[in-house]
Amino acid sequence: MIRLLMGLVLVGGRRLRHTEFLRGDGLFERFCGLRRLPNERTISRWLKSFTLRSVERLQALNAEIVARTIRPQPLRTLTVDVDGSVVSTGHQVERAFRGFNPHHRKVKSYYPITAYLAETGQILRVKNRSGNVHDGKASITFLRDLFAQIKETVGSDYHLNFRMDGAFFHPKVLGLLITRGAGFSIKVPFWQWLDLTGLIKARRRWKHLNTKLGCFETTLEVWDATLRVVIYRKKVFHHSRKNYQLDLFDPDDGYYEYSAIATNLSLAPRKLWNFMAGRGEHEKVIGQLKSQLAFDTVPTNRYGANSAWQQLVTIAHNLLVSFQIDTGAHRRNRTNKRTCLYELKTAQTLRFELLNRAGRIVHPNGTTILRLSSNSRYRDLFKRTAQALKTS
Repeated sequence: MIRLLMGLVLVGGRRLRHTEFLRGDGLFERFCGLRRLPNERTISRWLKSFTLRSVERLQALNAEIVARTIRPQPLRTLTVDVDGSVVSTGHQVERAFRGFNPHHRKVKSYYPITAYLAETGQILRVKNRSGNVHDGKASITFLRDLFAQIKETVGSDYHLNFRMDGAFFHPKVLGLLITRGAGFSIKVPFWQWLDLTGLIKARRRWKHLNTKLGCFETTLEVWDATLRVVIYRKKVFHHSRKNYQLDLFDPDDGYYEYSAIATNLSLAPRKLWNFMAGRGEHEKVIGQLKSQLAFDTVPTNRYGANSAWQQLVTIAHNLLVSFQIDTGAHRRNRTNKRTCLYELKTAQTLRFELLNRAGRIVHPNGTTILRLSSNSRYRDLFKRTAQALKTS
């Protein structure tokens, strides 16, 4: 059944009823190990049998898949991006509540949190949560479990660097990261009591990093900790809801977007800016999970079943990444953004190039053969892939 659901999302299915369109597909049935595909109700009942404990088994399976990709890599530091994402559910779904849902404010939702490994492009861990939680307060247990997972699966020889947005600027999160000896770069919210706006108004000289970006460094005494904070201003030529204009600047100077980053890393301001910009790749992967692998699908009204679905989609994504690395994905040069080490293709591209190919299963002389159309480009691709799998 696990192979069935992962195969379903890999070939592009988004609903349990889409298994009906795969019925009679000999290749898909061989992949699942089934002579006959179950119907939608059978799959739904099977999903609803998942409990929190069995979902944790899927988390452990996903952790081992990622660890097998990490171990052969010559890495000393692991860069982990942590962020939450909204999944709209409707009104009849268990443990779904109204919360941070900017596009559908009155719709109940889940708010799953994901930890993304920048070096390999895989999801280290995912946990489904109700839609009314806050990342800062509700992420402590997730982060502790993440530390334990990394130590158990790949060892404690790696240094961990975390990148997070302003929702994680919380005393418990900072205390946990500092206690565990991890590096961090966290966006600082412009809360009134922090008086970042006052620091900006009082600033007369900015260090210019390029023609549009300036910065200065300061320290903040918060929650019994001294934090190094770098405040940036980026010049833009349009007014939007995300940027604001301080009264001290002349209108001829244009508009500025301000941001602040708290960090314990010894990165220069320019490198720190690029390092935080690498978080964008995590957001792209979340978007691909939703648009191409049905991560935002809510198959049932049960919390355990929907959590299991998210785990299975995550496993499918990580297997696609491992498959590409094992079959010779081109290695990229390291940059200050600390993004993926490999040029990875999206699930949609892999479907077009490898999966959605017209073929026929034939049995000449009693030997089962998959016969594809004659195309030199695809023949060479399949041969290279098969040879890489033999040697991996």
